Amino acid sequence: MLTPRSAGEDLAEEIAALFTRADGSFRFARWGCTPAPVVFGTDDATLVPMRAAMEEVAGHAGLALAETDPELGSNFIVFFCAHWADLSDVPHLERLLPELGGLISRLEAAGANQYRHFRFSGGGAIRACILLLRQDEHLAAVPAHTLMLSQTVQSLLLWSDTAFRETSALHILGEGRVAAVKPGCAALLRAAYDPALPDASADRATALRLAARIGLRLS
Repeated sequence: MLTPRSAGEDLAEEIAALFTRADGSFRFARWGCTPAPVVFGTDDATLVPMRAAMEEVAGHAGLALAETDPELGSNFIVFFCAHWADLSDVPHLERLLPELGGLISRLEAAGANQYRHFRFSGGGAIRACILLLRQDEHLAAVPAHTLMLSQTVQSLLLWSDTAFRETSALHILGEGRVAAVKPGCAALLRAAYDPALPDASADRATALRLAARIGLRLS
């Protein structure tokens, strides 16, 4: 994803693909407010590396996480569960996720281990994100910091529904097997939060504007 060798139109096309959905539509969106995260379903010790990972990714985008959101209290809400059916017992979750029962059935049928639901402002910017994670054997094997690095990258922009199917936003550093956001992905996060860019856009020319900013940073 977004290597330093990418340049010009090739880089713009690569970026456009990251925001082009399976139906062919282009849609770019970033947070229009400050993310205020909260995590449910895990222990206090695990929260420490998760919060650190969230702050690390937010830093790439030039964001500082908030403790609370003035309108919603928390607007980046993460739920961990052992089984999708457990979500039925979460009080008032159906207010955040319409048709929760049908969603649980679809997730079970698909064998999914994660689901992300965005809410948007009137102008199309991300207003909130609800992230559901089922701790199957695959997610359970991932260190908490690494898991939340990946999940936060995927939550700070409205990526294509196919963006991370073939590649990860992370790489592993050194013998210590420490995960970090790939430089190209970090550069794209920085570019995406440039104040000169719109919070949301359906214009593919946005990819050209992103490419121009990344080219300057990676050259």
